[in-house]
Amino acid sequence: MNVAWCAGAGATDPGGRARNEDAFLSLGPVHVVADGMGGHVAGAAASTAVVEAFRPLAEASPVTPHDVVTTVERAQRDVERVSEQAGGNSGSTLTGAIAVEHDGHPWWMVINVGDSRVYSLYGGSVSQITVDHSYVQELVDRGDITPAQAEVHPDRNIVTRAIGDGLRDFDAWLVPAMPGCRLVVASDGLMKAMSDARIGSIAALAGEAGLAASRLVEAAVEAGASDNVTVVVADTLHAQTSDDADPSPWRSWGLRNDDDDTTVAGRRRERV
Repeated sequence: MNVAWCAGAGATDPGGRARNEDAFLSLGPVHVVADGMGGHVAGAAASTAVVEAFRPLAEASPVTPHDVVTTVERAQRDVERVSEQAGGNSGSTLTGAIAVEHDGHPWWMVINVGDSRVYSLYGGSVSQITVDHSYVQELVDRGDITPAQAEVHPDRNIVTRAIGDGLRDFDAWLVPAMPGCRLVVASDGLMKAMSDARIGSIAALAGEAGLAASRLVEAAVEAGASDNVTVVVADTLHAQTSDDADPSPWRSWGLRNDDDDTTVAGRRRERV
């Protein structure tokens, strides 16, 4: 079922790889990207399993944060089955934005496991919402290296969390559904080929969501992308938020689902 206040579309290209192990879904309220883990068995099957786990949610209305939690858990189980069938370990990143209803108002629920990313474009600026689950991000967080050094670090491809690795937690943020807000959801092939500033510039000027996604993928390939490149662009067309809603671009939530009892912990994240 279409969500009246949002629209999105995606594009993908194998880039410098012989096989495309990325997958995406941009349908109704669901806009997600999955990157099958390179070097693992059945990476393409893992990423496909992740996005297919979200397909039933694309037909739901309204979608709640709890629905998203249970869908991520379904994706974990489905990827674990892929590993069993393939006779080895497989995994996938998962990142995306899902249009949800919370406290009677519309929000984007941004989710992340791994090193794919979601960016927010609003008011002429681009900001990274998600935080990479990667070895180099841990080094940056500890102050051992700078973000610029992380971009060229020899271990920048090491992911510390993935769908299918047995862990059940994931990162989630609620982003106010403000008209004019554009979200860019991308596999790491995009970020390896272009700076955040370049991503923001192309996404801001490209027009409708499908054209923006295609142009970002094309620009990454033209820049010599060495990895698969997948981009989904999701737009807030119009939405009504509460008059007393937090005016900051996003709020961070810690989500866990223990014995089917979803707990939402109010962990605040500052603007990046």
